[in-house]
Amino acid sequence: MIGVRDLKLAYGKRVLFEEVNLNFTRGNCYGVIGANGAGKSTFLKILSGEIEPNKGNVDITPGERMAVLKQNQFQFDEETVLNTVLMGHNKMWKVMKEREMIYSLAEFTEEDGMRAGELEAEFGEMGGYTAESDAATFLSELGVNEEYHSSLMMDIPANLKVRVLLAQALFGNPDILLLDEPTNGLDIETISWLENFLADYENIVLVVSHDRHFLDAVCTHVVDVDRQKIKIFTGNYTFWYESSQLMARQVNDKNKKVEEKRQALIDFIARFSANASKSKQATSRKKALEKLTLEEIEPSYRKYPGIIFQPLREVGNQILNVEKLRKSVDGRVLFSDISFTINKGDKIALVSRDPLAVTSFFNIITANALADSGSYEWGSTVTHAYLPQENAEFFNTELNLMDWLRQYVPSHVNDVDEPFLRGFLGKMLFSGDDVTKMTNVLSGGEKVRCMISRMMLQNPNVILLDQPTNHLDLESIQSFNEQCTDYKGIVMLTSHDHTFMQTVANRIIEITPKGTIDRLMEFDEYLTDERVKAMKEELYS
Repeated sequence: MIGVRDLKLAYGKRVLFEEVNLNFTRGNCYGVIGANGAGKSTFLKILSGEIEPNKGNVDITPGERMAVLKQNQFQFDEETVLNTVLMGHNKMWKVMKEREMIYSLAEFTEEDGMRAGELEAEFGEMGGYTAESDAATFLSELGVNEEYHSSLMMDIPANLKVRVLLAQALFGNPDILLLDEPTNGLDIETISWLENFLADYENIVLVVSHDRHFLDAVCTHVVDVDRQKIKIFTGNYTFWYESSQLMARQVNDKNKKVEEKRQALIDFIARFSANASKSKQATSRKKALEKLTLEEIEPSYRKYPGIIFQPLREVGNQILNVEKLRKSVDGRVLFSDISFTINKGDKIALVSRDPLAVTSFFNIITANALADSGSYEWGSTVTHAYLPQENAEFFNTELNLMDWLRQYVPSHVNDVDEPFLRGFLGKMLFSGDDVTKMTNVLSGGEKVRCMISRMMLQNPNVILLDQPTNHLDLESIQSFNEQCTDYKGIVMLTSHDHTFMQTVANRIIEITPKGTIDRLMEFDEYLTDERVKAMKEELYS
């Protein structure tokens, strides 16, 4: 168990949190959520002992082993991949090294023999004799092929280093597992493996993530870092979000009787419990919901941006026609023979095993890059707005937010006064003096919110989104997702956010080096369709 008692952390006058009293118990997975800068990662660092609080203490049951997902990809450069994973069980690693040192001695004394015997017993109790095969299995299941296991960490691709460090954290069945953004750099199949692993994990897990599908799949509780407090709520992220929104609406509705409010929440809890029983979570996870009381639910005080795309006109019958597009980079074929037509009502998820392929495709159809061959044609009624994955080129001028946004006002808008521009910036939570902030000092999340303001100005009837959730907090992701779901125009998107893809898309197009796979179906159905799997093997071979 982890006990947090009267915890406080402040940097000067800025208080991150205070008077925090929490217990984390075995068998539960806690999703740590909060706005950017609220202190989620900092809280995990306090629990691991990396940061000392100003006040209070963290008590861990004696003898329990904690593992932490490391963020420094260069820390183990001189170690082999396999050894890096084994080092995750620090006590066992030390026993291994001492054991090897004794056996390497030229002269072996009786005392050395006694110590070797002690180490062998300890090594066996910790599972040392299967450690290397266990570590290799973790690596393979996380997508690090056997050919890399003996390589030095400095010699493997950066995207694989993330997976090795994740394997290191998971190795050896730690009693307490702290994971900060564990799905970063993972593909859908590997994330699914991790979801299943953690859903059945019997010890304590605390995880910081912006991936709502992941949080829903693994979490029994939500740890909310907000307004200088940290509170634990039963249920996964979706339950926390929907119940807090429901409570907020009811608190604001003075005409509702108290008992009606209570009954509505009871009905909501019952529906959620029924749905939870069908999820990947083990049966024991569902029991936490059964103990839920109404007093645990509170309205959320967070601010959600107002993302609203209002088409100036409806799209006509001709929207986009793509014919035999091909693109290669440095001799590598990203895609070829890409042909499809967009129809009214389409919300398309674009996917590929090569992320650069989708980005290149978006850049071609938005006239920001040239194809090697093939063609595309937009319909005359189309007004499209594009959110690129990389936006640095838009922020290399010294302008404040107001003047920056003014550049992108379309010609059909006549009255471009300060209240007009403030309205669009205000929807994206830039208020008061925020609008005078210079764009070259914005954070990654602020830049994305500026880009969304720019998109809203265009009154588009087609929106193109390349990794729209990058740099955004959960509140912005939730609002963006809901608007794209409700949007009456055409959507083309690609995202690592599983929930975004599943809830928005009604058509999936996969672009490959040998053509397209085009299916009218939801994202989850596409991932499990056996015919699609067979086509992938052929088109990627």
